[in-house]
Amino acid sequence: MDLKPEHLKKIATMKMPFGKYAGRVLIDLPEPYVCWFERKGFPKGELGELLATLYIVKLNGLESLFKPFR
Repeated sequence: MDLKPEHLKKIATMKMPFGKYAGRVLIDLPEPYVCWFERKGFPKGELGELLATLYIVKLNGLESLFKPFR
């Protein structure tokens, strides 16, 4: 998976549109929730791509990449 710079900005600003954590900024989603999506399947479209990228970020402890976007 390629880390796209535009995805990083969206992950730092876009809010989760549905579910238990609706309204929470994607980067602030709990890691177990993101891992659940990885196991069950990411949604289709851009949100799925963003969550898949977020999974890689959280898995590798790269949350500090998002400080400039906050």
